[in-house]
Amino acid sequence: MSREAVIVSTARTGLAKAGRGGFNNTHGAAMAGHAIKHAIERAKIDPAKVEDVIMGCGAPEGATGMNVGRLAAIWAGCPVTTSGTTVNRFCSSGLQTIAMAAGRIVNEGVPVMVGAGVESISLVQMGGQNYNRLTEEKLMQEKPELWMAMIETAEIVAERYNVSREYQDEYSFRSQQRIAAAQQGGLFKDEIVPMQTKMKVVNKETGEESLVDYTVDKDECNRPETTLEGLSSLKPVFKNGQK
Repeated sequence: MSREAVIVSTARTGLAKAGRGGFNNTHGAAMAGHAIKHAIERAKIDPAKVEDVIMGCGAPEGATGMNVGRLAAIWAGCPVTTSGTTVNRFCSSGLQTIAMAAGRIVNEGVPVMVGAGVESISLVQMGGQNYNRLTEEKLMQEKPELWMAMIETAEIVAERYNVSREYQDEYSFRSQQRIAAAQQGGLFKDEIVPMQTKMKVVNKETGEESLVDYTVDKDECNRPETTLEGLSSLKPVFKNGQK
């Protein structure tokens, strides 16, 4: 008889701005561990019953390195008998962990798994990411697109399918309106577990750094004050910004 995998609990932190947000000084293991701890508590299960924590991470190095899946499992209060692994499939890394966790439950009979994801733009991409020997000669000659950034891909898609700048601005504006309405309506409140942090603040005049107590309890990256006129006035960040 085949087994069925079900999601019994979820939890996440809020989203904070890169470099100057509430998580700009928070280790990846702490962010992920905080969410995992609360997901386990919400499910009302013993942390010792968690067989494995599979962590998705698009840049698994630095503050999200050293097998951050294992680090997060221990941070969350799981015992040393709980395994941890880290998966990199770039943007779909976290989604991939859910599929892998479900597969282990269905095919291997594992009782409890955690599928998760974590990223720290502040401490990894902006904190001195390792680009040493990033490319490989043979692959660069045969498949240079393997190193293509998202913004380059977006430009190609826009040109190929004639996605105009005006349409992109309109879509962005609608997206900002929708998330603002959802936030105001409290639709994300049950998902997010507030987290107290030590946020790094830099004095603009002196350059002096200090740490301040801060609580991330909501998504902070959206801009509810966005207007269509404001979007259309922005300079393109790549090439000519589309027609």
